[in-house]
Amino acid sequence: MAELFPAAAMAAGLSWASGIRLYMTLFVAGWLGRQGWITLPEGLQVLESSWVLAVTGGLFAVEFLADKVPGVDSVWDAIQTFIRIPAGAVLGAAALGQADPALTAIAALLGGTFAAGAHATKAGSRALINTSPEPFSNWAASFSEEAVVVAGLWAAFFHPWVLVVILVLFTLLAFWLLPKVWRGLRWLFRRMAA
Repeated sequence: MAELFPAAAMAAGLSWASGIRLYMTLFVAGWLGRQGWITLPEGLQVLESSWVLAVTGGLFAVEFLADKVPGVDSVWDAIQTFIRIPAGAVLGAAALGQADPALTAIAALLGGTFAAGAHATKAGSRALINTSPEPFSNWAASFSEEAVVVAGLWAAFFHPWVLVVILVLFTLLAFWLLPKVWRGLRWLFRRMAA
């Protein structure tokens, strides 16, 4: 089981990061694999393809820009709800593709769960940040999310135990933040209805 830990960490890290920045996650993983800095599992080596890198790079640029514009970022997040969560499940399964089918199924379930938790925390908090009339808090949140994704991917690829710490801290943050986000969104919808 110890030999499976690096692959499980990669599965968890990719899934979690995809819930925040899917196209950035795909592009960074493919680019690092293509440069020979990491060895992607067989099921993820397609990310190293020139065509896949071109598409994920282009979508990363669109995502990067869309996430910097208040309001547009929330529309983008709403659309991405239907993409990020299934992608997290696929990334989790693909990272453990050569493992026992039961472990691969568990990786897919947990991958979708990690992606959903990260996406809900990100999208909900950004919807509340968008109520501020100035754009600077939105930009700060966006750049912070990108930095967190880079740190999470670095840990997933090179320091799996650090990733475990990041995921535990993020989970605690999500459990603390999501009820506040939910209350804030309810208040916002009541205010808009009135």
